[in-house]
Amino acid sequence: MTQDIHPFSIDIPQADLDDLATRLAATRWPSELPDVGWSRGVPVGYLAGLAEYWRTGFDWRAQEAALNAHPQYVTTIDGQRLHFLHVRSPERDATPLVLLHGWPGGVTDFLDVIGPLSDPRAHGGDPADAFHLVIPSLPGFGFSTPLAGPGMSAAKMAGLFARLMAALGYERYGVHGYDTGSWVAPEIGKQDPGHVLGVHLNAMITFPIGVEGELDDLPEADQRRWESMQDFNDGYLQCNSKRPQTVAYGLHDSPAGQLAWIVEKFKELTMPEDALPEECVDRDRVLATVSLYWFTGTAGSAAQIYYEEISANDWSGGESGDWGSGDWSGAAAPTVPTGVLVSEHDVTVRRWAERDHHVVHWTELGHGGHFLAMEAPVALVDDVRVFFRKVR
Repeated sequence: MTQDIHPFSIDIPQADLDDLATRLAATRWPSELPDVGWSRGVPVGYLAGLAEYWRTGFDWRAQEAALNAHPQYVTTIDGQRLHFLHVRSPERDATPLVLLHGWPGGVTDFLDVIGPLSDPRAHGGDPADAFHLVIPSLPGFGFSTPLAGPGMSAAKMAGLFARLMAALGYERYGVHGYDTGSWVAPEIGKQDPGHVLGVHLNAMITFPIGVEGELDDLPEADQRRWESMQDFNDGYLQCNSKRPQTVAYGLHDSPAGQLAWIVEKFKELTMPEDALPEECVDRDRVLATVSLYWFTGTAGSAAQIYYEEISANDWSGGESGDWGSGDWSGAAAPTVPTGVLVSEHDVTVRRWAERDHHVVHWTELGHGGHFLAMEAPVALVDDVRVFFRKVR
């Protein structure tokens, strides 16, 4: 396959950094009810302090340099611009591996695992576990913009990434994904089973599909996960999936709004539950993620995947537990071997995962939250290595 692929380097104009600082300084902070903590959203005092650090203490150029330390490229496939890191291992026989982020995330998610995965010899590991890494920004996220048009579903994204791997000359490759990436990764396996040797997932969501007996005799851990899924505050998801363009106006125009929208997810989805976000993920890494959304203006385009997947699947989300109204099941379940890593925070129900995927590897981590590549990178790297030893 012939494909134009061009080197890329991140270089945010200084004028954009100055504009961010000006906007943060001029933030109009709302009032709040006393003594409610995080129960109704991000507290004003917390967010104001974080915004001030973003304005005066955070070093975007250092984060930019950390990303630019890895080779980056852009290409266009089927009219969609794709940005990706391509980190080749020093080990010639390394296994190609795609790493797919989620929302609210980006290529920044994987900075702590790039070295150990691509060069295990230099990190005290076995060189046989080395990977050539392809780390794309999902369409609509980061520098994979603008969206070519509506219809950019997980399946559409998967087709683009399968073609990208062919363009890079990889005959056999693995895929890892979490969150949104855990929707896209299995689709790559479905569409390109002759070339995908295995799919590894974390922060994977599984759904009941309304068949008799599927909730009967669930193990205690799975029952807790199902209850947690039903109790989860999905307000952000409903907004993203039903009115992504309307949500975008506030987030695109106000950096404080974008910061609150994302940092709430870091508070809610990291472990331990009562910890502040920066106690689970490095504060500068959180702000690097928020900055990436801000500087690329992708609040709205990144939310479109929720519209494509959830609204298109007729997920009404009305009554508690109404998770199974769409076609989430695996009528055409992947045949590619799949590994699942379940953190303490995850709500993945094994019975439903095995219904929809060819699961050959299952790890109950017992700690960590949603953002494992940043919260528990060693655990994620270890499990990726173990899984691909099985299927390589």
